[in-house]
Amino acid sequence: MKILVTGATGNLGSKVVESLLKSIPASELVVSVRNPEKAEGLRARGVEVRHGDFDRPETLDNAFTGIDRLLIISADGDNETRIHQHSNAVQAAERAGVKFIAYTSIANATESKNLMAPPHVATEAAIIKTGIPYSFLRNNWYLENEIGSIQGAMNGAPWVTSAGEGKVGWALQQDYADAAAAVLVGNGHENTVYELSGPLLTQEELASALGNVLGKEVPVQQVSDEKYAEIMKGLGLPDFVIPIVVGIQESIRNGSLDVESNDLEKVLGRSVTPINEALTQLVNTISQTK
Repeated sequence: MKILVTGATGNLGSKVVESLLKSIPASELVVSVRNPEKAEGLRARGVEVRHGDFDRPETLDNAFTGIDRLLIISADGDNETRIHQHSNAVQAAERAGVKFIAYTSIANATESKNLMAPPHVATEAAIIKTGIPYSFLRNNWYLENEIGSIQGAMNGAPWVTSAGEGKVGWALQQDYADAAAAVLVGNGHENTVYELSGPLLTQEELASALGNVLGKEVPVQQVSDEKYAEIMKGLGLPDFVIPIVVGIQESIRNGSLDVESNDLEKVLGRSVTPINEALTQLVNTISQTK
């Protein structure tokens, strides 16, 4: 059996690859990457590296040839770009006769008001249309998305948010990666939709947990969307990013990530990494890179 992971040199993809290599031989793993030279380390370990560019469908035809099980990791970029790129990947998978597609989606995708949901809605629909058995891995939110705020709190800044009482199912990327790997190598995942999430927390609860890890209080500053935009701009975020980060806060406030589920634990076959332990890992990583 051949398993292929797209985006294998990215943050999530590289973790999925490492997780897979713990349970399958390197000879059964193929990676598809935009820049093959970045995957030389994997090639040296016996993993087959193929060139696959979501903007160039002809490269995907070659990349997906002979693949049994495929993980499409959602690309970066604006919604229109991602919809186009994902469509290319799904069509190439169909042409190549791939037998199973797992796809990293977003919480509650088909009902979501999250501004990042449209590409996931379109991609899930495109995959269903192919008739290929699938598993939609609806990842809630990576704890790593909060690294900027965690760094700020470590340096004495308050936790700034306009998300109000909106709840989020934060979990480490490694937990989401392990879940993806489990689906790729496991049985019985055909035509499944998994709402993958850690325990739901508010911004205050997350900041409180971080305070426990840091051994000091992390004050929370609830602000308006306008004030949040102003603060983010002051921190040096590019203008085009400001509406995105504000939109994320708004969608959290409106409950887009408030999806109760224990699917992540079920797929993992273990508990999700507890929030204090997960925050400790990130704090230690940040400290080491200073």
